Amino acid sequence: MSLVGALPFLKPRLSPSVSPGRQRRHTLPASEFRPLNTQDAISVFEIEKEAFISVSGDCPLHLDEVRHFLMLCPELSMGWFEEGRLVAFIIGSQWDQDRLTLDALTLHKPKGSTVHIHVLAVHRTFRQQGKGPILMWRYLQYLRCLPYVRRAVLMCEDFLVPFYQKSGFKVQGRCSITVASLTFTEMQYPVRGHALMRRNSLGCKHPPL
Repeated sequence: MSLVGALPFLKPRLSPSVSPGRQRRHTLPASEFRPLNTQDAISVFEIEKEAFISVSGDCPLHLDEVRHFLMLCPELSMGWFEEGRLVAFIIGSQWDQDRLTLDALTLHKPKGSTVHIHVLAVHRTFRQQGKGPILMWRYLQYLRCLPYVRRAVLMCEDFLVPFYQKSGFKVQGRCSITVASLTFTEMQYPVRGHALMRRNSLGCKHPPL
C-alpha cells in the first residue's frame, strides 16, 4: 500500500486507445506519493541544491546526509512523483529533546517522539502550483498514523514562517542553531492521534519501504 494509506490518491491517467490491463503494465502512475530510498538521493539533492543555494547559500542536507537519513529512517520521508519524476519531497528524522540543537541536524534518535523535518523542497518547474502545502498536509496526516510521534518540528528563516503557519505550525521561538550568518525560527506542529483508536479510524498502515 502507498505511503498514506488513509488518504485518496490521484488515479493514473489511462489512454483511451490502450486497455487498462496493458496500461498498468507499461506506464507509471500519473501521481504517486511514497517513501524515498537511497536510490532517490541524487534526484533529491539536485532539487534541494537548486532551491536553497541561490537563496541561503547552502543546503539543509548535503548529499551524504540525504543518503544517511534515507538509509536510517526512510519511513519519515515522502516523495511526490509525477509519471516517475520526483517533483517534491520531505525528509524527516526522529528527535528526543524539547528543542532542536546542532545534533538534530545529523542524528536520528529512534526512541524520540518528535519528528524533525529537515527539508521540504519542490522542483523549480512545479513551484507556484500549491504542491508544497499539499505535500506537507499529506505528510502531517501520515505522521498521525505513527503511534510514537507526538509532534513535528522544523527550523526556518523568518520569511518562511507564514508559509508553515498556514500548515498549522506554531512558533516556538528563536532556534539555537545558526548556520554562518543565518538565524532561524523554530516551529512545531502537535501531532494528535497516537491512540490506537485514532490510528484505526484513519485506516493507517505502515508504508512500504
